[in-house]
Amino acid sequence: MGVKVRKRGSKWYVVIDYRGRRKSKCVGTREAAEKVRREIEAKLALGDMRIFEPTAAPTFEDYADRWFEIHKASRLKHSTAQGYQSLLEQHLIPSLGSLRLEEITRERARGLVADLTQKELSPSTVRNVAALLRKILNEAVEDGVIESNPAARLGLSVSAKQQRQAKEFLKPDEIRALLQTVEEGFSTFYALFMTLVHTGTRIGEALALEWGDVQFGENEEDPNRYIIVRRNFTHGQYATVKSGRERRVNMSKVLRRVLMELRDRRMLEGFAQGREEIEPLMFPSPTGRPLDYSWFNKRVWHKALEAARLRRVTIHALRHSYASFLILAGASLAYVRDQLGHSSIQVTVDVYGHLVPADNIAWTDALNCLTSAQQSATQAQPAFGVEEKKSAEVFENVGAGEGNRTPDLRFTKPLLYRLSYAGPDKNAHPA
Repeated sequence: MGVKVRKRGSKWYVVIDYRGRRKSKCVGTREAAEKVRREIEAKLALGDMRIFEPTAAPTFEDYADRWFEIHKASRLKHSTAQGYQSLLEQHLIPSLGSLRLEEITRERARGLVADLTQKELSPSTVRNVAALLRKILNEAVEDGVIESNPAARLGLSVSAKQQRQAKEFLKPDEIRALLQTVEEGFSTFYALFMTLVHTGTRIGEALALEWGDVQFGENEEDPNRYIIVRRNFTHGQYATVKSGRERRVNMSKVLRRVLMELRDRRMLEGFAQGREEIEPLMFPSPTGRPLDYSWFNKRVWHKALEAARLRRVTIHALRHSYASFLILAGASLAYVRDQLGHSSIQVTVDVYGHLVPADNIAWTDALNCLTSAQQSATQAQPAFGVEEKKSAEVFENVGAGEGNRTPDLRFTKPLLYRLSYAGPDKNAHPA
């Protein structure tokens, strides 16, 4: 007979191994697990085998509904709850709802992912469905309802490369055509379009912007001009930004001019109506609330694309285009990460890493000096052996008679001497 207490992750389990029969149960704290262990040992010693009697596990639909209600009430943002509910109703419940939890095998879970992929859903949707299934079944394991999670690591086969292929971009000439069309035919929303193009903010973040979030700087040449992204507006409610942290997005000179003109116009309109202060929202609806995205998407975004004779893409394409422009202009991935508000640079690398231009071949060509003189010599560059000989002659004339020949350790190797003796950079600014 064996009844042991084991820790798995942050949870404590009582593991029972008795006459070839095995069962485990999540108990909580170590003290509670030790108490349960003693009680079970006493029952088994008396021949009480009811601990091994099977208990009917709930169906996936019943368990998922309870899981959702508990998490919705305690920790989920409104937008996240809406997303979970949609995934449950559209994909998980129809496929797995009638099955009891112990009937959900690894094969069934993989089959679900395969079916969703064949329906040509986006890779991100498939990953989200698999992740939600994994979350729910993880909790079922912790509750002791099932012993292992058949959806562990499920969906990770949807690679970052596939995600990149699903991203939509607009070319510079397409952006220019779109902005010109909006300025001529949808002028009320021109500043909003400019903000999306020049900051890469998500549509919900842009709709939630207030004038107090903008730092215009003293003038156009002042680099201290930016927008603080503090909140998100989605599904009719304010929420935190996706990463949970506010961020500072630099503001271009062109966007500064557009927003200052909009602010001044709003102030004059307010004064004409007897208001002493400007309304806080930058892009309000006629009711004073943020614009409804569904209305904006149908009535403005799609119509603007059609008027500009552009293919139909989601408004998120402006965010991807912004990132691609920054990278192709030479911005580092770390800078792009900070501007977009990604939770980690790995997200930025996975989505945009393939856009980094390969124009830094000179850094790799510097390795030519590590080969022999004959291999590295070219017509455009003197043989490394000749330079090395000249450097060595200078090296022999430097140093003291005893100890190190030179107190400056940079000169202990001819190559390091040659690099250090290159002289000051003419383009360098004085300290």
